[in-house]
This record gives sequence, C-alpha cells and structure tokens, in this order.
Amino acid sequence: MVHLEPIEHPRGAVVLDAQQTTTTFFIVVEGRVKLVSRAEANEREITLFLLGPGEAFDVVSLLDKQAHNLTAEALDDVTLLSASADQVRNWISHHPEFNRTFLPYLGRKMSLLSELASDLTLHDTGIRLARLILRHVDPSSSKHEVNLINNLSHEELANMIGTVRVVANRQIQNLKRRGIIDARRGHLVVNDLDALVKQCDFTVPKPGSEDGTFES
Repeated sequence: MVHLEPIEHPRGAVVLDAQQTTTTFFIVVEGRVKLVSRAEANEREITLFLLGPGEAFDVVSLLDKQAHNLTAEALDDVTLLSASADQVRNWISHHPEFNRTFLPYLGRKMSLLSELASDLTLHDTGIRLARLILRHVDPSSSKHEVNLINNLSHEELANMIGTVRVVANRQIQNLKRRGIIDARRGHLVVNDLDALVKQCDFTVPKPGSEDGTFES
C-alpha cells in the first residue's frame, strides 16, 4: 500500500522543484497549486497546469523517471498528500485497479498539454483567453460560474495563456465591454456562453462528464 503523508504549505510557497519531480508524488486535498515552467535566460514563464482538490502532480515523471522543468507553487494555503514516487510506481505496476484511475487522468493531462501547444501556436490571445475561461466553466451551473481561475489576477491569467499582464487585461476588458463576461476582483462569470463559444470554437463539457480529478 502507498503511504500518503499530509503536508501543508502557505500561499506562495514552492511545493516542488524540478529535481523533486523524480522522487515525490503529490495529490491536492485543499487549495490550488500551479505548475510553472520558466526560462532562466529571459525569466519568462508559463503556467502549464492549475490544479485543484483531487488532482495530482507530477504524473509524467512517474513513467519516465526524468526531472522536468517544473516548479509547483501554492496559490492558496494548501493541504497535500505526499508519497514516494517509487511507491506509486510499484503500485502502478502491481495493481491494475489503480490504473483504471491513473491512466485516464494521465491521458487527460496529456490532452491538455496538446491543447495548450495548439493554442499557443494557432490562436491569438483573445481566443486563448476565451478557451481558458471555457475550460473552467462549471457545466452544472445555470449562471455559468467559473471554477479555479475565478479570482486569479490578470498576471496569473496571462501566464496561463502565454502572454503578459497588459495584453491579458486588454482582452478581459474587451470581453467585459461586449457583455460576454462579468469580471470583478474575486469574481468571474460568463454572461453570454454562446458568444464566448462562437468566438473560439470550443465545446463546453456537459454536466456529469469527467471532472478531471485523480480521485474520481
């Protein structure tokens, strides 16, 4: 059995660095963690994943055993469950029932990375922002509430779509002027879901579909 140890970190703490990706496995219990890749040469960064309760990192290192250029940082006060990566690898090898959760989760994360690469290559910042918002719309909410990113700063949102704060702010204000979203500090709601979908040709998940968590 995998031994999971509870760990708490304050907001802003570095939870995991590149070298730890080969040795330690985490599951988020409470709060949010962002996985960031940085270029030392120009100090630019991009947020590859934003993880909430029930999500795990760094799952790719469980398979390739390689250190990745990732830093995990706490966006809130967080509670995590930690385990030795070797223990989890052994569990993957010997327990097929574990893989019924692990492999679909890994597949969803690889799909998100593919979408991010496509967005950065093929779409302008307005479309990238619209697609980011739609990925986090709660499909069960009649008011189109937005999860996880609903109270992030414009700088954090910019890091998630590969741009800078001033550009992200301009795109957010454009959506607000058109009445498509309502964005205030700590609150983001989609007012016109159809218009946002039309802008970026994106399919919103249906209620009851996979929620993207490791524990589901």
